[in-house]
Amino acid sequence: MKRRLTAIAIGLLAAAPLRPLACAACFGRSDSRMAVGMNWGIFSLLVVIATMLGLIASFFVFIARRAATSPVEGASVDAAPSDRTET
Repeated sequence: MKRRLTAIAIGLLAAAPLRPLACAACFGRSDSRMAVGMNWGIFSLLVVIATMLGLIASFFVFIARRAATSPVEGASVDAAPSDRTET
C-alpha cells in the first residue's frame, strides 16, 4: 500500500505543470521586480565572496611577510655550524 501511494505521488508530481515553479527570469519577464531582486541578491553574494577571498589572501600575505622578517629562534647570524669536536 505504501509503495502504491508513493508511486501515485511521484506520478502526480511528474505530471504537474512546471509553469508555477519557474521564476521571473526563467519564465521570460526579466524586467519584473522579482528578477531585479534576484540580480541584486546574486550581486550581493558575489561581493561577500570576493571580500572573504580578499581577506583570506591578505591574511596569508601578512603571515608570509611576518615570517620572512622574523629571525629564526635559536640560530645566530654570525654562528656557523661546526662539525669538529672539542678535544
